[in-house]
Amino acid sequence: QLRLVESGGGLVQPGGSLRLSCVASGLSLDYSAIGWLRQAPGKEREGVSCISVSDGMTLYVDSVKGRFTMSRDNASNTVYLQMNSLKPEDTAVYYCAAVKGCKVVGGGVLYVDPYWGQGSQVTVSS
Repeated sequence: QLRLVESGGGLVQPGGSLRLSCVASGLSLDYSAIGWLRQAPGKEREGVSCISVSDGMTLYVDSVKGRFTMSRDNASNTVYLQMNSLKPEDTAVYYCAAVKGCKVVGGGVLYVDPYWGQGSQVTVSS
């Protein structure tokens, strides 16, 4: 059974850094990538990034390019989202999702058939 567990969220000051982790277990070959998404209060869920399980190719939404970096460790079934130069507008619940594909459309990241984790709160505030 597929299970995704996020960790690493918390409170950080503007300009600070956090690293989110997502451990995936029971991942079938149908899921070719892992994505990170976020949902701020009162807003729709937004795709942030995506990484291919096979070759590590990454995609990012325009608003985080140059600040966020996604990586993977296939040996431990873990993906990471390193978030630097955090801004108050990055405040959201961050979810990792196993997806059957992802692509950039209009500057945003779209996912195919996502399977969600439980989410991890990230708060950027002074």
